[in-house]
Parts: sequence; structure tokens; C-alpha cells
Amino acid sequence: MYIYKLGNITDKKSLLKRLGVESGGVDIISNKMELMFFFIKDLRTPAVNILKQDALSVGAELAVPSGVIVCQNPTYNCMLMGTRKHIQILSRKELAQPFGLKSVALELQKFLAIKEYATKIMGVVNANDDSFFEGSRFLKDDAIVEIEKMIDSGANIIDIGAVSSRPNAKIVSRSVELERIKPICDVIASKKLYKKATFSVDSYIPEVVEYALKSGFTLINDITGASDEAIIKLAVKYDAKLCIMHMQGTPQDMQNNPSYDDVIVDVSSFFKERIEKCEELGLKRENIILDVGIGFGKTLEHNIALIKNMAHFKVFGCEVLVGASRKSMIDKIIPTPVEERLAGTLTIHLKAVQNGASIVRCHDVAEHKQALAIYEKLNEEIV
Repeated sequence: MYIYKLGNITDKKSLLKRLGVESGGVDIISNKMELMFFFIKDLRTPAVNILKQDALSVGAELAVPSGVIVCQNPTYNCMLMGTRKHIQILSRKELAQPFGLKSVALELQKFLAIKEYATKIMGVVNANDDSFFEGSRFLKDDAIVEIEKMIDSGANIIDIGAVSSRPNAKIVSRSVELERIKPICDVIASKKLYKKATFSVDSYIPEVVEYALKSGFTLINDITGASDEAIIKLAVKYDAKLCIMHMQGTPQDMQNNPSYDDVIVDVSSFFKERIEKCEELGLKRENIILDVGIGFGKTLEHNIALIKNMAHFKVFGCEVLVGASRKSMIDKIIPTPVEERLAGTLTIHLKAVQNGASIVRCHDVAEHKQALAIYEKLNEEIV
């Protein structure tokens, strides 16, 4: 007889099936194997005390500040923890409780129903001469060569833009943007490259977006977060997907002292509002992708918080995109020129995938394909 401690178990059901557990027991046991943590902000004090007792009664736990029991403050922050099974039972129990606990229960049930998506690689091609990473800049003929290379290297999506969105980027007219991207769109259409990969247009200008959609593109990557209803309507008209990115300010001023009350709450509120707007205009939720906007109106601390809590944004039922490729947050952690930030990029992106991101936007497709293949292999359950 020998006992050894298992590491992190990713695919719990697969492990149990290989162990020979009967089908009926797989769901029951797997729910007891997953430990979940929830940070709850500004919960009314009576609700905190009720939730504490109810959590303990089902085998879960609620960490609370001192002073709660004597109701020193009207609200408190607290942390709920328990297995998936505990949270399932507790969420049903709290549906009948007062002081806002029904809302807590409904939110917990949303997290319990989160949908999982396969990981995809989005390659970046910039049809301009001023993007922050010189290695991503390509004109017409070179762009097509790079696109085909990315497809061969394993890119699922190719994101093409003609205007830089780096901090303090120059403003470009609509006509110039269209002039830059049009010849690339034409070749993609004529060679039917859209049959080999999904093509994304990185723009928020309706004329540019529609030209791309007519050329076989099926994804709109809007850094303004669908601030223009015309973009949402185009996504509906062409049955395209829409990536909504969060950005505080504009590329010209977004890094001028960005600040948030709570970056996770603020970005979540933004997504909730924009998703509702999209659905009102007829865009299906399954056609919405969320991008927290790493580096777009964020400090290093904001970026790290978003990556660490990437799993939170899965609650909206949409695919979650991460795009930190060669960005300055790497330089802020360890001073490194743009050309030498691949290692940092891979580290951030693998952590983001571990935490819930399902689309990785990057400049280095082949390297990400390799890293993700190794990551997925290491996460296979072998006993």
C-alpha cells in the first residue's frame, strides 16, 4: 500500500471515470472536489449573520470582520467558501432568506451554471506603421503572408486592424483606416481565407467594419465596448460575433492616472450594461465576447487584479478574451524592451487561461500554440 498526494485536479469527472466510479457517483463526488471562493461586498449586517450560520450548517464557511456579531456597521465585506456541493445547497437555502440574501443566492447560482469554452488563439496583424510592437506591422502583401503563416501555426482567429490603439496613438481618419484595410480584406475574400480561420476586424468605425464583414469577416473587435449602436446593429445584420472591450478613457488619455473604486466591480458593471444593450438590439449573448482591456486605462495593479480574477467574468456566459501580448505591464514588473517580452507574455496568458480566459490575443502564434498544448497536457488527469 502506498499513498501520494495529488496536485491540482482540473478535470475531476474524467479522473473519477478512469478510477471506475459509477456514473451516478461521478457528479455527486466531483461537486465535493471543487472548492469555491466568493468575495461579497457591502452585504447588510443582518444578512451577514444569517449567511454565516447557514454556511456553517451546510459545511461551508463565511469569513467576516470582527464586529459583525454586534452590528457595528450597516454593511460588511465577507468571503464565502465551500465545495461546489456546499454552494449548491446554500444557494437554494438563501432563496427564502430576507435582507437581500435572495439576490446573493441568485448570483451564486449564476456562477454554478458557468459554461466552459475551448481555448482559442487569436493572432494579431496591424495594417499600420505605428503599433507599439514593430513585429506586428504589415502592409497588404506582407499581411497576407503573415496571415497564412499564422493559420498554419495554429491560429483560430486572425484579428486585423489598421489603427494603433497604443497609449497616445495618433488619431487616423476614417478614410485612411479604410484605405489601409481594404486591400487586405479584398485578398482575404478573393482567396477565401475566411474558410481556414475566423477573421476579426479591430475597428469601431461602421464603414470599416461593414466592409470587412462583407469580405468574410465574422467577428468585430471593438475597443470602445460597443459604444456606437451602429456596430451592434452590424453584428446583428451579418450574424457576426462582437468583442466588447473595457477601456477607461480613449487611447489618447487612458493612461493619465486611471482609477477605480473597485476594478473588478467597475468592469463587471460596464459589461452588464453593454450586454443588456446588445441584447435589446437583437444580438444573442452567445455572440458576445468580453475583453477586460489589459493596459487600456489600467495600472499594473489593476491589470494583475483582472488577470487573477478572470474567472469572475465567465459569469456572464460569454467567452472571455485576454490580450496582454508584449504589453508594458511586463516592463513594469521587470524592465524589458518590447522585442524581448515573449516569456512574460506567455506567463500572463497561461495564468489567464488557468483563471478562465478562453481566447488569447497574441503576436506570437506558434509559441502560444506550443505553450497551450503543453499546458493542456499537464492538466490531463493521470492516476
